[in-house]
Amino acid sequence: MREALDLAASQQETESVDPGTVIAPLPRISVQAFCETQAVADAVEASILDRRMARAHVKVHMGGAPAALAAYRSAPTPNLLMLESGSDAGQMLAHLDQLAELCDAATRVIVAGPINDVGFYRELTRRGVSDYLLTPIGPLDFIRTASALYTGEGVDVVGRTIAVIGTKGGVGASTIAHNLAWAISSAQKVNTVIVDLDLGFGTAALDFDQDPPQGVADAVFAPDRIDANLVDRLLAKCSDNLSLLAAPAMLDRVYDLQETAFDAVIDVLRTSTPCIVLDMPHLWTSWARRVAVSADEVIIVAEPDLASFRNVKNMFVALKQARPNDRPPKLIVNKVGMVKRPELPIGDFSKVLEIEPSATIPFDAALFGSALNNGRMIMEIQANGKVPEIFDQLATATLGRQPIVKNKSSILAPLFKKLRRA
Repeated sequence: MREALDLAASQQETESVDPGTVIAPLPRISVQAFCETQAVADAVEASILDRRMARAHVKVHMGGAPAALAAYRSAPTPNLLMLESGSDAGQMLAHLDQLAELCDAATRVIVAGPINDVGFYRELTRRGVSDYLLTPIGPLDFIRTASALYTGEGVDVVGRTIAVIGTKGGVGASTIAHNLAWAISSAQKVNTVIVDLDLGFGTAALDFDQDPPQGVADAVFAPDRIDANLVDRLLAKCSDNLSLLAAPAMLDRVYDLQETAFDAVIDVLRTSTPCIVLDMPHLWTSWARRVAVSADEVIIVAEPDLASFRNVKNMFVALKQARPNDRPPKLIVNKVGMVKRPELPIGDFSKVLEIEPSATIPFDAALFGSALNNGRMIMEIQANGKVPEIFDQLATATLGRQPIVKNKSSILAPLFKKLRRA
């Protein structure tokens, strides 16, 4: 149990949750909230639309603790119960004592209210209350608190999922995804798994010069067998900090997948891997939409042309509606400056979307072609340069970290090196 003295500080943090905070999705549980104020009821109602609440079944009632007491005299209690109380501490504790006689042993309780008192919090914990929210609250406050109850004992961090998708075929989304994963794993030293979701035509194995006998399809088509051991056996090692869950890239079957096809695989990876990069094909099927909407971070890759301009606008609108409590997707404009090709100004993207591109990557046929044909990443082919620096900065921004300041070598460094050897 957390220290009661930390209550005030923790609640101040809860009131303004960063949309970029990694919050684990809730499992398939029943949730009921009994609210006294419309503001708290609206916050819980808004949380229902969040991607992390997709599996939970949530109902919101008015009337607070008295209404809950009346309801559960003739009905079983849910997996998670939230009670809002604007009354004094004594009355709220009395209501909890009465409710304890009606609650199932497995029911977890969250209390929300305006009382900011350590003694009151201690009394709540003595009565088995799982957590306390200091009102006013927002949707993310409720989601984060509820998620923490089911993440697991002692588990504070879950894997961050990053979905990379192109606005059309051939924009280089897979190349961006692979090099981003490499930058995160090598420059940022974060254990990373890249998952190739293009089962029929995926190129991740080729780009990393791998030929794994198994991959993501072996997990997708055997959902009853998916666990941490199975997924670990399917991973191909690309470097010390980077592993690959490859696509079969074969056409011996059709890949008409269900909406939840990749849920189990991603859930298993989140429990053991700090960063999961999802290399998505250019599709908008039920499962592709679900994966994109469920990701912690979405990166859209476009080219400076009219088709990309139209598609990126549509994708931003669709994802913003489906992810109301998340930051907008990151935009990468790729293949900028291709010789003799008319291009739309980058400013047009920014003006319509009201967001600046996170990166603009220049067209460099020799550099990218050499990397692709040799099964290497850009940072392996060219350690220093503008393009490797872009991927390094993108990895830093995606993880929410501060840029690493690199020490510039002195012109006298070779002389000092010789003197040290002497």
